[in-house]
Amino acid sequence: MKHLVPEARSGLNKFKMEVANELGVPFTDYNGDLTSKQCGSVGGEMVKRMVEAYERNL
Repeated sequence: MKHLVPEARSGLNKFKMEVANELGVPFTDYNGDLTSKQCGSVGGEMVKRMVEAYERNL
């Protein structure tokens, strides 16, 4: 996969781990044992927070 902003990768990974930790989802280097619901909850929460941050900065 080609990333549009490769420099953002580490920041997004850190953000993902913070959200997963807050939601109690045990993310690791291998996440094949997690359910789609668990992974989706992390991704959904990340998007929600990014949209909220964007709206605050308008």
